[in-house]
Amino acid sequence: MPPAARPSLITLGEALVDLVAVEATGPSLADATLFARAAGGAPANVAVGAARLGVGTSFVGRVGADPFGDHLLATLADEGVDVSLLRRDPAARTALAFVALGDGGERDFFFYRQGAADTRLEPADVDEGYLAGAHVLHVGTLSLTAEPSRSATLHALALAERHGVTRSLDPNLRLDLWPSPAAAREAVLTLLPRVNLLKLSAEELAFLVGDPGLEAARALCHPGLELLCVTRGAGGVDYLARSGPAAAGATWRAGHVPGFSVTALDTTGAGDAFMAALLAAWCAHPPGGAALSADPAALEAALRRANAYAALTVTRHGAIPALPERAELEAFLAWAGGPPA
Repeated sequence: MPPAARPSLITLGEALVDLVAVEATGPSLADATLFARAAGGAPANVAVGAARLGVGTSFVGRVGADPFGDHLLATLADEGVDVSLLRRDPAARTALAFVALGDGGERDFFFYRQGAADTRLEPADVDEGYLAGAHVLHVGTLSLTAEPSRSATLHALALAERHGVTRSLDPNLRLDLWPSPAAAREAVLTLLPRVNLLKLSAEELAFLVGDPGLEAARALCHPGLELLCVTRGAGGVDYLARSGPAAAGATWRAGHVPGFSVTALDTTGAGDAFMAALLAAWCAHPPGGAALSADPAALEAALRRANAYAALTVTRHGAIPALPERAELEAFLAWAGGPPA
């Protein structure tokens, strides 16, 4: 049974093991011979990042009853993430992602995930009473690539909406895990009306609407959306924040927050780090984060912190191992002239 205490942030989806090539062989996995293990999976990364920033977090998902699943469960628990709804599935293996790093930390991925434990998450694995006490539910789209995890994700989003919990989405698109690009696009576009907070990379925006520009992102806005962010790496983040109540006539305030120039070693966890820091700020401004998105100064301060957290993360290897502690973020912002916590 879930514990009595309720987390502010619940993430749902895949936890997997990254096997990262340790040689400087370029971006091709075909040339790699040695790999280092690192806990990963976008929703799991977000949970750990937010926990390191002081947010009560929980992860909902499945891992295999195998050594890799044991490693993931222990890693999340050691980070203070509530794992009471992380199931060990004896009938499936934990998913693996092989990763090679090229220049500037860019990555080449290859997944072993067909029939993996995370795809077997069921609607019954989602505890409605537990979810109802959270401020934010965060999901990705890898859980939409198979059943029953697709139904579990949609069920969780419906429950969150019923109880007034903010629904957050970072698609984290991996097109090779979908039957076709068209199937991936349709799944994301179908999901968008269900969420209040959306983060896209510039590449994902171009994939969805054919244009990476912020003005093109207005086509994705809907009355229930509070905030849409388009991340651009060292270029920072563009955003559209809703002005006024959730209604058909809502208007959108556009803005840009510059990024930080760092030497990138591994970009694997950059987007997840950004989301972790943004959701940490969102959870600090309940109900629903509306107070944050409606306050231009507070929102841009939160986005600057998110940019800084992502910048620090890419200076290290791995996903979860690279996520900074809160003290490191504060020191970096102080050095860079950022706002206090």
